[in-house]
Amino acid sequence: MQAAEQVVLVSDDGTPIGVAPKATVHDGATPLHLAFSCHVFDGEGRVLVTRRALAKSTWPGVWTNSFCGHPGPGEAMEDAVVRRASFELGIRTDRIALTLPDFRYRAVDGSGIVENEICPVYRADLAGDLRPNPDEVVETRWVHTSALRTAIDAAPWAFSPWLVLQARELY
Repeated sequence: MQAAEQVVLVSDDGTPIGVAPKATVHDGATPLHLAFSCHVFDGEGRVLVTRRALAKSTWPGVWTNSFCGHPGPGEAMEDAVVRRASFELGIRTDRIALTLPDFRYRAVDGSGIVENEICPVYRADLAGDLRPNPDEVVETRWVHTSALRTAIDAAPWAFSPWLVLQARELY
């Protein structure tokens, strides 16, 4: 039997202070924890945006960055990025680079579930074919960053709150 996925709880300054099961940590009083976001680019300079699966507990069906995740206790962040790229999108990534090391946010979904994360943002280049996990991703699009920024500015409600904030800093 596989152990339940754990997330790393952190203090306000980012110091690890414990762990909690991922399945139970996200609720109306989600403690601050460590996560990451990644923006994947293709050979034409376009970024991959994904639409979250409709069964997701938070922001279902909303467009977001390429993928997100949580490093496990003791797991290097870059290793977590590689692991999650494979799990969510069925891809390998090249040239993983940290782009927003100090990104953090708190957002409340319409259901009342809180996201409360210290969430460094990475960019990576696509290596291999895209094979999205339907439990995570319902749709994908490759877009130029200028078009993504225009869409976010026109309809921010159609995108995850973390992508809206990240895109304003990145693009």
